[in-house]
Amino acid sequence: MDMQPELCRVEDALGILVGKWKPVILLTLLQGGTLRFSELKRRVPGITQKMLTNQLRELEEEDIIARKVYPQVPPKVEYSITEYGKSLEPILVAMHEWGTAHTLHKIQKRKQSSV
Repeated sequence: MDMQPELCRVEDALGILVGKWKPVILLTLLQGGTLRFSELKRRVPGITQKMLTNQLRELEEEDIIARKVYPQVPPKVEYSITEYGKSLEPILVAMHEWGTAHTLHKIQKRKQSSV
């Protein structure tokens, strides 16, 4: 692929995916399917309700996830990955695999330098 650095769109992609929680939220929805807010919060340990709400809104604005509100009391809201959002799966998997390999690389490098 011929990429011209001056036309690089990586920054645009990172603008959507950057942050501690968005990749975790996306991988959780990719693996778990459609989830209610409370289920999603349980599966993303450490995230606050406010942060989850903000991250979900941002992903919804980008058409990465869909939010469905059921007209009932108490309100029921479900989140799922859109078809468009599913196109991120290979990117997220590759980033996860690279992150795992990089962590192992750093551990191995530390071991070598302490010998």
